[in-house]
Amino acid sequence: MASKPSIPKGTRDFSPVEVSKRNYVISIMRRHFENYGYQPIETPSFENSDTLMGKYGEEGDRLIFKILNSGDYLDKVSSEELQAINYKQLTGKISEKALRYDLTVPFARYVVQHQSEIEFPFKRYQIQPVWRADRPQKGRFREFYQCDADVVGSKSLWQEVELVQLYDSIFAELGLNDVTIKINNRKILSGIAEVIGASDKLIDFTVALDKLDKIGEEGVKKEMLEKGISEDAIIKVQPLFHFTGSISDKISQLSTLLASSVEGMKGVNELQFICENVTTLGLQKAILDLDVTLARGLNYYTGAIFEVAPPKGIAMGSIGGGGRYDDLTGIFGLKDMSGVGISFGLDRIYLVLDELNLFPQTVITATKVLFLNYGESQQLEAMQAIQKVRAKGINCELYPDAVKIDKQFKYAERRGIPFVVKEISPKAFTLKNIITGEQLQVNFLQLVALLQ
Repeated sequence: MASKPSIPKGTRDFSPVEVSKRNYVISIMRRHFENYGYQPIETPSFENSDTLMGKYGEEGDRLIFKILNSGDYLDKVSSEELQAINYKQLTGKISEKALRYDLTVPFARYVVQHQSEIEFPFKRYQIQPVWRADRPQKGRFREFYQCDADVVGSKSLWQEVELVQLYDSIFAELGLNDVTIKINNRKILSGIAEVIGASDKLIDFTVALDKLDKIGEEGVKKEMLEKGISEDAIIKVQPLFHFTGSISDKISQLSTLLASSVEGMKGVNELQFICENVTTLGLQKAILDLDVTLARGLNYYTGAIFEVAPPKGIAMGSIGGGGRYDDLTGIFGLKDMSGVGISFGLDRIYLVLDELNLFPQTVITATKVLFLNYGESQQLEAMQAIQKVRAKGINCELYPDAVKIDKQFKYAERRGIPFVVKEISPKAFTLKNIITGEQLQVNFLQLVALLQ
């Protein structure tokens, strides 16, 4: 007996209703991206391994899905190398390609490869799936979509201001109120590491600090100690664990703490510019908050960093994030090309909207009206009417088989189709509203008006 088919953990099938809901979210994002001047691009689902490896830090590299070389992938491996079981060396010989981990590094590769065709500053958006060999859990998948918007070729901090507004405008239309856009600056983190005497441990420091909301204060301190950060340094950084007040209060405290750090004060000034201008311009629904523990463990961020938290009471991780990267394209040979971008976590946003019942009913209803099938005598006439209704932009269909009318009604109910056309005469249609039970005799123009 054949075993029951299944899919890999961390992946999902999507039903018609789920796809409709996802497309609803994507359509809103796409419209706002283009409203802000961003242009669409797409890149391959897999890249050369050397394009991706080393760009996300040690933790990120471990989560990259490697693709075995086609054919005899062990052909280049000697028996001595196989027996040595040096996994890192072996991987490089049996796998030359990998599934993309995010959209930002492929975008950097795209910019370098197509630089002669691009008009800078270049504003792009990209909505495609990415893959991570992570441990599946609620809101965390191995295959998921990212929806990114980036500007490359401009160092202006107005780009950061605009990206905060972009977050706000999309979440406002989706009906997500009280979303918190957290902001920090990697220069501030570098400055803190400098003033506590841990500059040589900057990556370890930021990776540990970024886990504060997951493992708590004691967990962060323990990880810092394990990474070789001294107890004296951890005592000096203690105020960061309980940083409170308004944005202006926090900026004032940071100015005092980082007064001796040139790099740190650059970060403070950048944050002040962004926050003050966002406040002046105003936000519709979102809340801007300065979070000095926000580190975003990716190595390529150099300036402002963002992370978006869902409304309070929703047990979900971040639903967006991003930041400024001053020289990401430098790793591919194009120097001094600053960029800044944000990402929307489509799958998590979907789960939040679903939990809060924020999807409009119209999103779920694909077909607006079902024409009942009364057999050969009316099938052609029904199809001619359907052709005219579709031409008016109304989704409709004919039940394909001339079965019992009760069965056809039940089909419409299970599909969530709100209207059925019961009978057709030369000048009239019998239209029934399945939800209310109301039944009307209408001509074609009246039928279209009611359905629209």
